[in-house]
Amino acid sequence: MPEYSREGLLAASFVSLADTLVVGYDVVDLLQNLVDTCATVFDAAAVGLLLADDDGVLEVVASTSERSRLLEILQLREGLGPCVECYVGGAVVSVPDIRTMRADWALFRDGALEQGFLAVHAVPLRLRGSTLGALNLFSEAPGSLNDSDAAAAQALADVATIGIVHERTLRQSELAREQLQRALDSRVVIEQAKGVIAQSRAVDMDTAFTLLRSYARNNALSLSAVAARVVSRSLVI
Repeated sequence: MPEYSREGLLAASFVSLADTLVVGYDVVDLLQNLVDTCATVFDAAAVGLLLADDDGVLEVVASTSERSRLLEILQLREGLGPCVECYVGGAVVSVPDIRTMRADWALFRDGALEQGFLAVHAVPLRLRGSTLGALNLFSEAPGSLNDSDAAAAQALADVATIGIVHERTLRQSELAREQLQRALDSRVVIEQAKGVIAQSRAVDMDTAFTLLRSYARNNALSLSAVAARVVSRSLVI
Protein backbone atom coordinates (compact mmCIF):
# COMPACT_ATOMS: atom_id res chain seq x y z
CA MET A 1 0.00 0.00 0.00
CA PRO A 2 1.38 3.48 -0.82
CA GLU A 3 2.55 5.81 1.96
CA TYR A 4 -0.35 7.76 3.44
CA SER A 5 -0.93 10.02 6.41
CA ARG A 6 -3.15 8.45 9.06
CA GLU A 7 -6.16 10.33 7.65
CA GLY A 8 -5.22 9.42 4.09
CA LEU A 9 -4.83 5.77 5.03
CA LEU A 10 -8.26 5.75 6.64
CA ALA A 11 -9.83 7.46 3.62
CA ALA A 12 -8.17 4.95 1.28
CA SER A 13 -9.51 2.14 3.48
CA PHE A 14 -13.09 3.40 3.14
CA VAL A 15 -12.67 3.57 -0.63
CA SER A 16 -11.28 0.04 -0.68
CA LEU A 17 -14.19 -1.30 1.37
CA ALA A 18 -16.74 0.59 -0.71
CA ASP A 19 -15.23 -0.83 -3.90
CA THR A 20 -16.12 -4.32 -2.73
CA LEU A 21 -19.83 -3.44 -2.57
CA VAL A 22 -20.55 -4.33 -6.17
CA VAL A 23 -22.85 -6.86 -7.77
CA GLY A 24 -21.64 -10.37 -7.06
CA TYR A 25 -19.22 -9.39 -4.31
CA ASP A 26 -18.16 -12.02 -1.78
CA VAL A 27 -19.05 -11.03 1.78
CA VAL A 28 -16.18 -13.17 3.11
CA ASP A 29 -13.74 -11.16 0.99
CA LEU A 30 -15.32 -7.97 2.31
CA LEU A 31 -14.80 -9.03 5.92
CA GLN A 32 -11.25 -10.23 5.33
CA ASN A 33 -10.53 -6.89 3.72
CA LEU A 34 -11.97 -5.21 6.81
CA VAL A 35 -9.75 -7.02 9.31
CA ASP A 36 -6.66 -6.52 7.14
CA THR A 37 -7.51 -2.83 6.85
CA CYS A 38 -8.00 -2.43 10.59
CA ALA A 39 -4.71 -4.15 11.36
CA THR A 40 -2.94 -1.57 9.20
CA VAL A 41 -4.92 1.53 10.18
CA PHE A 42 -4.86 0.90 13.93
CA ASP A 43 -1.48 -0.81 14.05
CA ALA A 44 -3.07 -3.82 15.73
CA ALA A 45 -1.09 -7.00 16.33
CA ALA A 46 -4.11 -9.00 15.16
CA VAL A 47 -7.73 -8.45 14.22
CA GLY A 48 -10.60 -10.91 14.28
CA LEU A 49 -14.26 -10.76 13.37
CA LEU A 50 -17.20 -12.65 14.81
CA LEU A 51 -20.43 -12.76 12.83
CA ALA A 52 -23.80 -14.18 13.84
CA ASP A 53 -25.53 -16.48 11.39
CA ASP A 54 -29.25 -16.34 10.60
CA ASP A 55 -29.95 -18.20 13.86
CA GLY A 56 -27.88 -15.79 15.97
CA VAL A 57 -24.99 -18.21 16.47
CA LEU A 58 -21.58 -16.50 16.44
CA GLU A 59 -18.81 -17.78 14.20
CA VAL A 60 -15.28 -16.65 13.38
CA VAL A 61 -15.47 -15.46 9.77
CA ALA A 62 -12.24 -13.47 9.35
CA SER A 63 -8.92 -13.01 11.14
CA THR A 64 -5.46 -11.71 10.38
CA SER A 65 -3.63 -14.46 12.21
CA GLU A 66 -4.03 -17.90 13.69
CA ARG A 67 -3.42 -16.37 17.12
CA SER A 68 -6.53 -14.21 16.99
CA ARG A 69 -8.60 -16.98 15.37
CA LEU A 70 -7.78 -19.42 18.17
CA LEU A 71 -8.60 -16.83 20.81
CA GLU A 72 -11.95 -16.06 19.16
CA ILE A 73 -12.78 -19.77 19.06
CA LEU A 74 -11.91 -20.01 22.76
CA GLN A 75 -14.41 -17.26 23.54
CA LEU A 76 -17.14 -18.88 21.49
CA ARG A 77 -16.54 -22.22 23.16
CA GLU A 78 -16.94 -20.69 26.61
CA GLY A 79 -19.53 -18.09 25.66
CA LEU A 80 -17.53 -15.54 27.66
CA GLY A 81 -15.12 -12.76 26.79
CA PRO A 82 -15.02 -9.14 25.67
CA CYS A 83 -15.83 -9.91 22.03
CA VAL A 84 -18.87 -12.01 22.93
CA GLU A 85 -20.05 -9.34 25.37
CA CYS A 86 -19.64 -6.69 22.66
CA TYR A 87 -22.02 -8.65 20.42
CA VAL A 88 -24.52 -9.35 23.20
CA GLY A 89 -24.58 -5.77 24.48
CA GLY A 90 -24.14 -4.02 21.13
CA ALA A 91 -21.55 -1.65 22.58
CA VAL A 92 -17.77 -1.21 22.48
CA VAL A 93 -15.95 -3.33 25.06
CA SER A 94 -12.41 -2.17 25.73
CA VAL A 95 -9.86 -3.97 27.90
CA PRO A 96 -6.71 -1.82 28.08
CA ASP A 97 -4.82 -4.37 30.20
CA ILE A 98 -5.81 -8.01 29.86
CA ARG A 99 -3.76 -8.92 32.93
CA THR A 100 -6.24 -7.10 35.16
CA MET A 101 -9.48 -8.08 33.42
CA ARG A 102 -12.54 -9.35 35.30
CA ALA A 103 -12.35 -12.71 37.02
CA ASP A 104 -15.07 -14.49 35.02
CA TRP A 105 -13.01 -13.93 31.87
CA ALA A 106 -10.02 -15.78 33.33
CA LEU A 107 -9.97 -18.37 30.56
CA PHE A 108 -9.88 -15.66 27.90
CA ARG A 109 -7.21 -13.80 29.87
CA ASP A 110 -4.98 -16.86 30.07
CA GLY A 111 -5.47 -17.63 26.40
CA ALA A 112 -4.76 -14.05 25.36
CA LEU A 113 -1.60 -13.85 27.44
CA GLU A 114 -0.46 -17.17 26.03
CA GLN A 115 -0.88 -15.73 22.53
CA GLY A 116 1.05 -12.60 23.51
CA PHE A 117 -1.84 -10.11 23.68
CA LEU A 118 -2.10 -7.50 26.43
CA ALA A 119 -5.09 -5.44 25.26
CA VAL A 120 -8.28 -6.00 23.27
CA HIS A 121 -10.93 -3.65 21.96
CA ALA A 122 -14.19 -5.05 20.57
CA VAL A 123 -16.38 -2.92 18.29
CA PRO A 124 -19.94 -4.00 17.39
CA LEU A 125 -21.15 -4.47 13.82
CA ARG A 126 -24.55 -2.86 14.16
CA LEU A 127 -27.27 -1.29 12.06
CA ARG A 128 -30.55 0.27 13.21
CA GLY A 129 -30.43 -1.28 16.64
CA SER A 130 -29.40 -4.75 15.44
CA THR A 131 -25.96 -6.18 16.18
CA LEU A 132 -24.60 -8.68 13.65
CA GLY A 133 -21.20 -9.37 15.15
CA ALA A 134 -18.04 -7.87 16.63
CA LEU A 135 -14.78 -6.52 15.21
CA ASN A 136 -11.94 -7.24 17.63
CA LEU A 137 -8.58 -5.46 17.77
CA PHE A 138 -5.78 -7.17 19.68
CA SER A 139 -2.61 -5.43 20.86
CA GLU A 140 0.65 -6.77 22.21
CA ALA A 141 1.01 -3.72 24.49
CA PRO A 142 -1.44 -2.44 27.11
CA GLY A 143 -3.32 0.74 26.28
CA SER A 144 -6.72 2.29 25.71
CA LEU A 145 -8.44 2.89 22.41
CA ASN A 146 -8.63 6.66 22.02
CA ASP A 147 -11.84 8.39 20.97
CA SER A 148 -10.58 9.06 17.45
CA ASP A 149 -9.59 5.44 16.84
CA ALA A 150 -12.81 4.18 18.42
CA ALA A 151 -14.88 6.38 16.08
CA ALA A 152 -12.86 5.31 13.04
CA ALA A 153 -13.11 1.62 13.94
CA GLN A 154 -16.86 1.95 14.42
CA ALA A 155 -17.18 3.69 11.05
CA LEU A 156 -15.29 0.89 9.29
CA ALA A 157 -17.43 -1.68 11.09
CA ASP A 158 -20.57 0.19 10.01
CA VAL A 159 -19.50 0.06 6.35
CA ALA A 160 -18.95 -3.68 6.64
CA THR A 161 -22.31 -4.11 8.38
CA ILE A 162 -24.07 -2.39 5.50
CA GLY A 163 -22.33 -4.81 3.15
CA ILE A 164 -23.45 -7.82 5.22
CA VAL A 165 -27.06 -6.63 5.39
CA HIS A 166 -27.00 -5.89 1.65
CA GLU A 167 -25.73 -9.39 0.88
CA ARG A 168 -28.37 -11.02 3.10
CA THR A 169 -31.11 -8.92 1.53
CA LEU A 170 -29.96 -9.92 -1.95
CA ARG A 171 -29.85 -13.57 -0.91
CA GLN A 172 -33.38 -13.41 0.51
CA SER A 173 -34.60 -11.49 -2.52
CA GLU A 174 -33.08 -14.08 -4.84
CA LEU A 175 -34.79 -16.85 -2.87
CA ALA A 176 -38.11 -15.02 -3.14
CA ARG A 177 -37.61 -14.61 -6.89
CA GLU A 178 -36.82 -18.32 -7.26
CA GLN A 179 -39.92 -19.26 -5.29
CA LEU A 180 -42.07 -16.93 -7.39
CA GLN A 181 -40.63 -18.33 -10.62
CA ARG A 182 -41.31 -21.89 -9.46
CA ALA A 183 -44.89 -20.89 -8.68
CA LEU A 184 -45.29 -19.31 -12.11
CA ASP A 185 -43.78 -22.33 -13.83
CA SER A 186 -46.06 -24.65 -11.89
CA ARG A 187 -49.08 -22.59 -12.81
CA VAL A 188 -48.25 -22.95 -16.51
CA VAL A 189 -48.02 -26.72 -16.15
CA ILE A 190 -51.31 -26.82 -14.22
CA GLU A 191 -53.07 -24.88 -17.00
CA GLN A 192 -51.66 -27.29 -19.56
CA ALA A 193 -52.86 -30.25 -17.50
CA LYS A 194 -56.34 -28.75 -17.26
CA GLY A 195 -56.40 -28.51 -21.05
CA VAL A 196 -55.34 -32.14 -21.43
CA ILE A 197 -58.01 -33.34 -19.00
CA ALA A 198 -60.70 -31.11 -20.53
CA GLN A 199 -59.98 -32.51 -23.97
CA SER A 200 -59.69 -36.17 -22.95
CA ARG A 201 -62.74 -36.12 -20.67
CA ALA A 202 -64.80 -33.67 -22.74
CA VAL A 203 -65.37 -31.40 -19.75
CA ASP A 204 -64.96 -27.69 -19.18
CA MET A 205 -61.81 -26.20 -17.64
CA ASP A 206 -63.33 -25.72 -14.18
CA THR A 207 -64.32 -29.38 -14.01
CA ALA A 208 -60.90 -30.39 -15.30
CA PHE A 209 -59.25 -28.44 -12.49
CA THR A 210 -61.57 -30.04 -9.91
CA LEU A 211 -60.58 -33.50 -11.19
CA LEU A 212 -56.89 -32.58 -11.12
CA ARG A 213 -57.03 -31.18 -7.59
CA SER A 214 -59.11 -34.09 -6.27
CA TYR A 215 -56.62 -36.61 -7.63
CA ALA A 216 -53.73 -34.75 -5.99
CA ARG A 217 -55.48 -34.56 -2.63
CA ASN A 218 -56.70 -38.14 -2.65
CA ASN A 219 -53.20 -39.40 -3.38
CA ALA A 220 -51.34 -36.96 -1.11
CA LEU A 221 -49.44 -35.49 -4.05
CA SER A 222 -48.63 -31.93 -4.93
CA LEU A 223 -50.84 -30.30 -7.54
CA SER A 224 -47.87 -29.34 -9.70
CA ALA A 225 -46.42 -32.87 -9.60
CA VAL A 226 -49.72 -34.39 -10.73
CA ALA A 227 -50.08 -31.76 -13.42
CA ALA A 228 -46.61 -32.50 -14.76
CA ARG A 229 -47.46 -36.22 -15.04
CA VAL A 230 -50.72 -35.43 -16.85
CA VAL A 231 -48.91 -33.18 -19.35
CA SER A 232 -46.22 -35.83 -19.96
CA ARG A 233 -49.01 -38.40 -20.49
CA SER A 234 -47.64 -40.64 -17.72
CA LEU A 235 -50.91 -40.21 -15.81
CA VAL A 236 -54.48 -40.25 -17.05
CA ILE A 237 -57.19 -38.70 -14.93
